[in-house]
This record gives sequence, structure tokens and C-alpha cells, in this order.
Amino acid sequence: MANRIVLNETSYHGAGAIKEIATEAKARGFKKAFVCTDPDLLKFGVSKKVTDVLDGAGLAYDIYSNIKPNPTIENVQTGVEAFKKSGADYIVAIGGGSSMDTAKAIGIIIANPEFEDVRSLEGVAPTKNPCVPIIAVPTTAGTAAEVTINYVITDVEKQRKFVCVDVHDIPVVAVVDPDMMSSMPAGLTAATGMDALTHAIEGYITGAAWEMTDMFHIKAIELIAKSLRGAVKGEKEGRDGMALGQYIAGMGFSNVGLGIVHSMAHSLGALYDTPHGVANAILLPTVMEYNAEATGTKYRDIAIAMGVEGVEGMSVEEYRKAAVDAVKKLSADVGIPADLKAIAKKEDVQFLSESAYADACRPGNPKETSVEDIKALYLSLM
Repeated sequence: MANRIVLNETSYHGAGAIKEIATEAKARGFKKAFVCTDPDLLKFGVSKKVTDVLDGAGLAYDIYSNIKPNPTIENVQTGVEAFKKSGADYIVAIGGGSSMDTAKAIGIIIANPEFEDVRSLEGVAPTKNPCVPIIAVPTTAGTAAEVTINYVITDVEKQRKFVCVDVHDIPVVAVVDPDMMSSMPAGLTAATGMDALTHAIEGYITGAAWEMTDMFHIKAIELIAKSLRGAVKGEKEGRDGMALGQYIAGMGFSNVGLGIVHSMAHSLGALYDTPHGVANAILLPTVMEYNAEATGTKYRDIAIAMGVEGVEGMSVEEYRKAAVDAVKKLSADVGIPADLKAIAKKEDVQFLSESAYADACRPGNPKETSVEDIKALYLSLM
């Protein structure tokens, strides 16, 4: 069996990297950008940092900002219509996962109009054509959507999120500029950072993991554990570390999948609009405990990467507990709630559990699971 790695054609990293957007657009012969960004980034002038680069280079663009934090089918549909009217030939996606996921869905449908029913993209859709070229500019250090082949859309009518996996949707260029993340408030920095840690840990223990993705994930865990507390405090070194760490995590998990932390978080986000990173952070330690028996010696590596001392002398049970405790400590230190009491309702647990079990991330979990197992995990946090 061959292991596959899909990454961006090109990526830029470091402060001031956004100036390369104009370089890439001109080199590729692009004429007009369809800028996908969310209303808050427009309001607070974050998107302007990128449009100023386009203006300075004399590059035309239209802006599309009908994007919600958990993007909906409607956001995609109106975006498709706006793109058709714009005359654009490429997309610049500015924001977190919401902007980039919306951009991916729009770009796929424009290039593959037979999938205009957004729901038809769920799972691994048999699209034939690469999506409209995307230059992705993250403004959060968490989702790594700029380097993944995944996107997630909310079906409001059915109160569920669905995951789409498609090699044709990966942005051709990623521009990971920590300066674009400098305006993130502490709470968002914490939530997106814990999302990145969840990517790294779930990607490391998923059944499809292999040596190359293990390399990415362990380095990502190390960077995130070292950087997130400082990033939440607004320290430059911490923000720089998180910008790189979350991208490296994306290089890995995009190619091997995730597990039931994400499945359960998707259900919470669809029903309650819970911020994705917050849901992941609350769920991660509990699911790690549940999965421990199916992870071999990998929690030893996680504990070391999290900065735990004395791991070499620990028993299997001790280093597994140490890995979970280190994740709990980091989550608490950056202000994430410890449980779901203020989020989920017990009467919804059956629906949440069934939705999570049906989620595309669930088969990647290292331990075989069931609706009842997932239900018990939710209830343990309530």
C-alpha cells in the first residue's frame, strides 16, 4: 500500500510574507481576485492588509464576506453566485477555517458545476477538476485549512456539519504570516491553538499514521506546547511558534485523518454553534483517556513533546496519564473550560452521538467505537 502526501505547491512563512501574494498572482498570470473573508476581519481592517498588497500591485479584486463562523450551505451558494458575477479567475481566502472552507467549496463548485448541490460534496466526492486556484492567508493559528484537503460545511436544516475531503481543493499557495494573526484576542488564540494541538495529537494516533506524518505531528506538538501560552499573552515568539506549529500539524493530519474528538466537536458546533477549537479542547483529554489502550507507546512520545520531565522512567500507565495531564494543564492555563456543562444539554446527547458517529472523522479513531461509547464520553463531561 502506498502512502500519499498532498501539500501546497508553494508556501511562504514569516513576518511580511503577505507581500508575496502579488508576486504569485502576477507570476501565475491571474487577472482578478475573488477575496473571501469574514465581516469582522473587514470591520477591523485585517483583510485590508492583503487588499492593500493587491492595490499596490494594481491587481483587481471583488470582496465576498457573507461567511459565518461555522460556514453554511447558504454561505457557499451565495458565494458561488457572487464569483460567477465577479469575473474573477482566482480566490484569495483571508481568515480562519470558516473563510478558507467557504473558499474551497466555492472553488470546487465553480470548477465542477455538477456538484452545485453542496451536500453532494460530503465525504470523498469524485470531482474531476482542481478548484479555482486559491491563495490562502490564515489569520488564526489553528485550523491549518491553508494546507489541508479538507473543509467543513454546516447544514443548518439538518443541524449537522459535514466534512468534505478532496485533493482538488488544496490552496495552490499558502501565505502564513504571523503579522496577520497579531490582532487575535486571547480567547480566540487559545481556542484555535488547542484546535491545532488536537490536529497534531489525533493525527499522530490515527490508524493511518506513518513515519512522515509522525514527524510532522510530533514537531507540531512540541511547538504548540512551547508556544501557546506565550501566544495567548500576545508575545511575538509565541505567535511565531504557533503560526508554524499549526501549519506543520496540517501537513500531517490532512494526509492521514483525525478521530472522534473532531467528530464530537463537529456535532457540538452544528447544534450549538460552539467554537470549534473550544469544543476540541474540552473533549481532547477525555477522548485521549478513552483511546489510550489502542495507542501503543505513542503517548510516551506525546508526553515528551509536551515537555513532561522524567518520562523515560515511567510505566505505560504513568506516561499515558502524564500525556493526558499535560494536555489538561495547557488547556486550563489558556482559559478553556474543563467540561460541557455550559454548552450541551442532556436531552440532545443521543442526537449528538449519532451525528458524531456518522461523521467522516470517526473511522480514523485508533479505537473502534460506537454510538453508545460516544454518548458515554459526552455524558462524562456534563
